[in-house]
Order: sequence, then C-alpha cells, then structure tokens
Amino acid sequence: MPPPGHTLNETMRRYRIGISRLGAATFAALLAWSTPAAAEFPEKPVDYIIPFGAGGESGITARLQQPVFMKLTGQDLVVKYRPGGGGAVAWSQLNEMPDDGHTLIGVNLPHILLQPSRGANYKTEDLGIVHIFHYTPHAILVRDESQYKTLEDLIKVMNAKPGKVSFSGSGRGTANHLAQVWFDERLRTKSAYNGKKGTAAAVAALLDEQVDASWTFTTGAVKYGDKLRMLAVAMEKRHPKFPDVPTFRELGYDFVGGAYRGVAVPKSTTEKIRLKISELFGRIGDDPTFKARKSKLGFVPLSIGYIDIPAFMTSRRVEYLPLAREAGLIE
Repeated sequence: MPPPGHTLNETMRRYRIGISRLGAATFAALLAWSTPAAAEFPEKPVDYIIPFGAGGESGITARLQQPVFMKLTGQDLVVKYRPGGGGAVAWSQLNEMPDDGHTLIGVNLPHILLQPSRGANYKTEDLGIVHIFHYTPHAILVRDESQYKTLEDLIKVMNAKPGKVSFSGSGRGTANHLAQVWFDERLRTKSAYNGKKGTAAAVAALLDEQVDASWTFTTGAVKYGDKLRMLAVAMEKRHPKFPDVPTFRELGYDFVGGAYRGVAVPKSTTEKIRLKISELFGRIGDDPTFKARKSKLGFVPLSIGYIDIPAFMTSRRVEYLPLAREAGLIE
C-alpha cells in the first residue's frame, strides 16, 4: 500500500537517491570498497539470525539466499533461528551482537515499526537496516467451495451485513491485520478479524472453516494449491504464478503492498560494511535462479539499498501508523 496518490513505482522512484546526495562519510565508505581490506569482506562465515522459527517465510528465504551468498563470496551464510515475541526477542538483542558485519539479522515490516510502540524492548532506530529484498503481496483467500466466487461477492455481503464476514490473519499488529483495517475503511464497513499465530495457522483456520476468508499472502496460495481460491492480490500487475487472479487495483481498489523483509546489522557497524552487505544482498537478488525460485513460491523481489532505506522507512511509517491507530494497536 503506497502512500495515497502514489503508485508503487512512483514510491520506489523516491528511493533512488543519487550519489550526489550521499554524505561525505558515506561517499568515503564507497571509495573504501576499492581498498584491499574492504575487498576481503566477508573474511569468515556469516551468521544470519532469523528471529522466527524454522519453516516460516523468513527462514525459507534465508535458505534460498544461502547458496547464492556462497557463490558470490566463498563463505557460508549460517542460518540460526532465534524465535520469540514475534521477532522482538532477537531484535532487542541485536546491539549486543558483533558489529564486524559477520552477524546479520532478518527484519520484517510492519513488525519493527509497530512493536516498539507496543512495549517491545527495542526502538526501530536501534536496527541498522541495510537492505530490503522482497515483499509478500497481500491476498484474500477463500476455500475452493466457498460461496464467494469473486471479490465482489464478498464485498456485497460485507456491505449488506457489517461484521458478518470473518477473516483470519497472522496475528494482531501484523501486515495482515493492517490490510483488514485498510479494506474495512475503504469499504466503510466492518469485518471480523481472527488473528492467529502466523500465516500457517491463519490458513489452517480457513481450511477448518473457522472463518469465511483469510487475509494472507500469495505464498499461502502456492502452498495449499487447489484447496483455496484467491480472490485478489495486492500487486501492480498480476502475479506470474497466478495469471488468472485480478489485482485489487484492477477491481477498483488502489491497494498494493504486503509484508516486507530485509536484513540489518548492529547500529555501531561501519558505513563501509553496511554498504558492502547491501551490495551483496542486491547481487543475491539479481541472481536469475534465485529470482525464479522466489517467484515460484509467491514472493515479489525488491532491491532497496542502504542509501535508500531512510526514504523507504518514512513511506512505511506514513502508511502503517495511521492504520495501527485506527485498529487501536498504538496511541
């Protein structure tokens, strides 16, 4: 969901900050890449902390990144899971970790923007975000046998009987929850939201007929195949994996977005190392095999580098915080 009046492409263009706008320190760091010391990074295996359990989308992505990282650097990317508090436990420990670039942590939005306002033991600014590498588009799923054959079928009931239609989603304060709030506002109606512990549990609730539909992601539709039907997807263009599924925009709703993922380092990490890590993850994202495997799983690649992160985070705050206040998640 880009800011009102902006397409996702327009928003992304705002992130393309030129070299002329880099500060002296950052420019010096770029020049330092050419030195022998910089060329040696990474000098040893790199620990990649995933702040969730194994088997989730963050972990799946990390496993896809591993072989490409090895191919590009000759070093292992060692995935380590550190779940707890929806990611908050590991994120609150980031600045106790080594800052030499050989310890990275995965980050998820909107989690890292909302959790600090809900009592988490860290601040968003504590996370040295260096690269955003993809998003998982929002999608509304129903069971294949559902009476709701189109998004319009669902909307008719939502408008006629506010509060009757129930959605599952991956917990309160997540991207799914904010999508539900946004859509209710757009329709000027109400639906019931049943937050679960993760996307797998949300889809399971739908399959078990606990809810009418699910606010989830394209990845869920890939995983459960013909058991579910996707009514719409929050992309600018149709997903290549689902060419028959219309976008929300095609159906008259300017809705593009999902859950964003990237990588961060301790805030004391040098500019030189931050830039190098961002460059590496950009190259990983450009790998043709990697891109094809991610698309097949339902992800949409992005490449928002270190120098563009401040503008990106500002745009996310503009989008997420008003919705979180409307949902009563933050003050």
